[in-house]
Amino acid sequence: MPAPSSALKPDNATLPILYRDTALVVVAKPSGLLVHRSALARGETRFMVQTLRDQLGQRVYPVHRLDRPTSGVMVFALSAEIAAVLAQAFTQQQVAKRYLAVVRGVGPEADRLDYALREEDGSRPKAQMPAMPAVTEIRRLDSVELPVQVDRYPSSRYSLIEARPLSGRRHQIRRHLSQRGYPIIGDAKHGKGNHNRFFKAQLDCPRLLLAAVDLRFPHPLEERQLQVSAPLQEDMQQLFERFGWAAHLPQHDIAWHDAASLTL
Repeated sequence: MPAPSSALKPDNATLPILYRDTALVVVAKPSGLLVHRSALARGETRFMVQTLRDQLGQRVYPVHRLDRPTSGVMVFALSAEIAAVLAQAFTQQQVAKRYLAVVRGVGPEADRLDYALREEDGSRPKAQMPAMPAVTEIRRLDSVELPVQVDRYPSSRYSLIEARPLSGRRHQIRRHLSQRGYPIIGDAKHGKGNHNRFFKAQLDCPRLLLAAVDLRFPHPLEERQLQVSAPLQEDMQQLFERFGWAAHLPQHDIAWHDAASLTL
């Protein structure tokens, strides 16, 4: 297992391994990498499942997902049997997740976003899809005001938001924050293009600023829970330092907990 690092620097050959045992492996997914082949992956030649399989020299089984532009903690099973157990834990919401997001505006100090969501990428029009319950708890960790006019105001304000999804709908955090009025920087679908372009051109951040930094779940072979934390990729770490948010930088960490609680 690699030594903890302050920032992840993904390369084209390997993925940062955060934890590994005989049952599973926990990996830091870089932004921009698809988890597996799909109909939307035309022209892509590198996928997380195949890269990790080649890196470990054995088959791996994804049990949950992160959007392509999202970075952070992902767990893979090392057998079909373990995959079934882990997938059930995710389905039954026995997993706790913590994300960090950079959003436009000064977000609320704390809020519970309880907005039902319809599937966006189904075979039927979105309006015909059923509305599924979705809840995300958010908290503002910090904020910054830049003396730059990006929108109609003479200065621009941004916040660091901690998000804890209590359900697992597609693009849930991105959609909830956008509906609340605080879109994530770099979100091409639910965000604001002028702010996205500003971060790309002036702050060297051309991607979605959303990272899964903590994952806690029942270990399939242990009567306790495993919590794995990941540092940010280098681009997000540099942005945090530039904004004066270094105190909120997550670090690589592994912890075991009693099976009774899911609080991160």
